Amino acid sequence: MKKRGLFGFLVLAALMSVAPCFALRAQTQETESTVPELSAFHEIIYPIWHTAYPDKDYAALRSYVPEVKRLAEGITGAKLPGILRDKQAKWDQALGELRKSVDAYAAAAAGTDDAALLDAAEALHMRYEMMVRTIRPVLREVDDFHKVLYVVYHKYLPAGDFASIAETSGDMVIKAEAITKASLPKRLESKAPVFGTAGQELLAAAKALAETAKSGRGEAIAAAVETLHAKYQALEKVFD
Repeated sequence: MKKRGLFGFLVLAALMSVAPCFALRAQTQETESTVPELSAFHEIIYPIWHTAYPDKDYAALRSYVPEVKRLAEGITGAKLPGILRDKQAKWDQALGELRKSVDAYAAAAAGTDDAALLDAAEALHMRYEMMVRTIRPVLREVDDFHKVLYVVYHKYLPAGDFASIAETSGDMVIKAEAITKASLPKRLESKAPVFGTAGQELLAAAKALAETAKSGRGEAIAAAVETLHAKYQALEKVFD
């Protein structure tokens, strides 16, 4: 009996030791702006776009159809991580266009018009790129801030965990400051003035939250978090 009791205790201790690891892994996956199934599709897009298309290797382009269909099905069944929940509508729209391009590619591959096949391959690549842009953060600094805000807004705030919000508020100020110092890629340079204003407003809201968090007053902290979240959404809309 003593041995059974000891064995049971050891099993329980082992389970308790790994539970936090699973929880941390789940939270990490939830805050990563990636979709593995979309990344896997790149495995077939790469040889299509970088080898078969420029070389006009029509036989290769036709041979890729089964793999294109298989990997596209994976994307169709994929679920967005929590941090991308706000992008679901755009994702669904882009997915619909990707599926059309997959069907068009398969139809062109089944025919004899090689020019049409090249056009279909180009369209497939374009739709894949549009899907990537749908979920890819515009800037690393914005993504870094969003990862922290996501946990605060969707975990700490609903649980009324104002102590954790207070502990995190300083980090959000640092990450908001990084956004104000970041430079947009050339294709988005025209949005720089609006982005700069939105970044400064985000930083002001982050500082206000950090100051409010010192009071320990739940309602005031919750209101400051809501304001910060609204400012972040305004920042994201700059790129819509």
